[in-house]
Amino acid sequence: MSKIRVVLADDHAVLRAGLQALLSFEEDMEVVGQAGDGQETIELARALRPDVIVMDIAMPGVSGLEATRRIRKEGLPCRVLILTMHAEARYLLPVVEAGGSGYVLKSGADRELIEAIRTVSRGEVFLYPAAAKMLLEGYLESVRQGQERDSYDGLTEREREVLKFIAEGFSGTEIAERLMISPKTVDTYRERIMSKLNLHHRHELVKYALRKGLLSADVG
Repeated sequence: MSKIRVVLADDHAVLRAGLQALLSFEEDMEVVGQAGDGQETIELARALRPDVIVMDIAMPGVSGLEATRRIRKEGLPCRVLILTMHAEARYLLPVVEAGGSGYVLKSGADRELIEAIRTVSRGEVFLYPAAAKMLLEGYLESVRQGQERDSYDGLTEREREVLKFIAEGFSGTEIAERLMISPKTVDTYRERIMSKLNLHHRHELVKYALRKGLLSADVG
C-alpha cells in the first residue's frame, strides 16, 4: 500500500516535531518534508509534490493562505489542509476560497488530524465539527452583503440622498424643501428606492442605512 506523503508547514519547530511524532505511528503516512514559512512550503510543494500539506495560516513572509492560493494556481497536485488555532467563521471562508481542502483546529489535532489527512488525500473535504455550520452561515452572510451592495449600487445619487433623509426621519415635505423638488417627486423616489432595495417599511430603511454606514447608530 502506498503511503500518504505529507509536508508539515508551520513556523514553530516544536509543533512540527510533535506533528511528525503523531504521524509516525500511522502506517499509511509518511512525512516527506517540513517548512517554516509560506515561500518554503511552495518550493517544497513544487519539488516534492506531496499528497497533503498540513499548513498553518499565520506564518512569516508568505502566509499560509497566500501559499495555498499559489499552490492551487500553479496546479500542483497537493491537497492543503489548514491547521490553525482560529475557530472563528471569518477565518473559514477564506480557506475555502483559497483552495484549501480542509480545516482543523490545533486544539483538536490529536483527535482529528489523522482522519483529516486521510479524508483530503482522497480528494474530499474535511471540516471539524461545527465548522460546516459556520461555513454555511458565513457564506449566506457574504451573499446577503453582496446582494445588498449590488442593490445600493443600483440607486442613483438622488435616490441615495432621499434614502438618507427618509431614514433620518424627515417628512416628504421637508425632503422636498431640502432638495428643492416637489413632495410628489419625493414620493416617486421613495417608491423606487423601496422597490430596488426590496424594502417595505421605514424601519427597514433605517436598519439598511445603518448597515451601509449612512447613519450614526443613534438614529431612529
